[in-house]
Amino acid sequence: MADFVTSGLNFRQSVDCMVDRALALIDLQEGVANQIKSCNAVLEVRFPVEIKGKLEVFTGWRAVHSTHRLPSKGGIRFSLNVNQDEVEALAALMTYKCAIVDVPFGGSKGGLYIDPNKYSRDELQMITRRFTRELATRGFLSPSTNVPAPDMGTGQREMSWILDTYKQLFPNDINYIACVTGKPVQQGGVRGRVEATGRGIQYTIREFFRHPDDVKSANMTGGIEGKTVVLQGLGNVGYHAGKFVSEEDGGKIIAIIERDGAIIDSSGLNVEEVKSYVTENGGVKGYGNGDVKYIEDGAKALELECDILIPAALEGVINSDNALNIKAKLIVEAANGPTTFDADRVLSDKGIVILPDALVNAGGVVVSYFEWVRNLSHMRFGRMERRLEEDRGNHIIHALKEVTGKEIPKWIEDELTRGSDELDLVRSGLDDSMRTAYQQIRETKLTNDRVHDFRTAAYVIAVQKIARAYMDLGIY
Repeated sequence: MADFVTSGLNFRQSVDCMVDRALALIDLQEGVANQIKSCNAVLEVRFPVEIKGKLEVFTGWRAVHSTHRLPSKGGIRFSLNVNQDEVEALAALMTYKCAIVDVPFGGSKGGLYIDPNKYSRDELQMITRRFTRELATRGFLSPSTNVPAPDMGTGQREMSWILDTYKQLFPNDINYIACVTGKPVQQGGVRGRVEATGRGIQYTIREFFRHPDDVKSANMTGGIEGKTVVLQGLGNVGYHAGKFVSEEDGGKIIAIIERDGAIIDSSGLNVEEVKSYVTENGGVKGYGNGDVKYIEDGAKALELECDILIPAALEGVINSDNALNIKAKLIVEAANGPTTFDADRVLSDKGIVILPDALVNAGGVVVSYFEWVRNLSHMRFGRMERRLEEDRGNHIIHALKEVTGKEIPKWIEDELTRGSDELDLVRSGLDDSMRTAYQQIRETKLTNDRVHDFRTAAYVIAVQKIARAYMDLGIY
């Protein structure tokens, strides 16, 4: 459970340094700045579970970075890389992330030190339910104060177990279904949540390419189509981001990095096919024909020449050891903290544009917010307005026919008469949230002479919003 360390800075210190850079540009009292950075509370639990006739003791954490908005929000990861420092750093990132995309949550994060691949489904269920009990009975799980979501090593299944355990503990809580997000749709989840982070990454990249000046600053021209992409990680986030950017926007995935190495093909890789191969074989080694090159040291593929680099795996993969060798024109931080503070400075000096994690991967919490609101309202999105929209569309079609005396093409008629369903509304809200946040960050970067990069602009916005909240609450 060793801390991630690069050049003397662990993960949390690296995040704090990036925040400090923004704080230096804002006139805040020192005490307020320290309050914004500090983690409010951390719970560490150790609990036994009987596995195959023997007791095993598991260690888990839940950090609450900020309660300036409630509930505090953040995923739970099951991993052997989990430790208290990482959980606190990720909780801090959640606070800033929520502020950047205007989601009214504080930041939280949880983790359980475990290799989920070593346990059966039933064993994982027992472990998850016991961890849930430890959190809920200590006030670190509730629809009103602290709401988890999936993260590395967890998914809809684990969220269902958490939901059911909370319901058993608090049967009189009418809003129990909102105690966790990222649930299956049939258990109160919202359509579009599974791919939300990847979809948010796609929307952010699209917005970047809508601004020719931003594209030019990254030494590129045109749109996404034809741009070469190196993708690290084929988990939920990397898979969906790579799939959407390649299949819908025309980006060319020339390399995919996984745990066992990397595969490279200058003519482009099919993300769906590679994902299926990894699922069946446990890695990328052996994929494809003679045109596909395999290298065992996957980290070296981060240094390939490309237009866009999407690190969608672990924190700290771009650090002081390899930053000088990075040749991408644009880095899109799909993972949390993939670039260390030291590397960030090196990359900026090299003129490489970085779209920061606190913006790029915020799609998950945006759609989690939609799910939480849906759960509290006890009504699915679109239920009241869908047929009204269809009727209005039919009126428009009728009016057009009356005025023109001509038939309307069927595809136009179908589009105008189709009412918005839940998935349409979720995607629309996500797109609007990501685009608006990007535009605010861009505006801050352009109008403040002391802000020279997207990351600093993002943290300036986040800190200002959090400080304003504290001021409104009378804290200073």
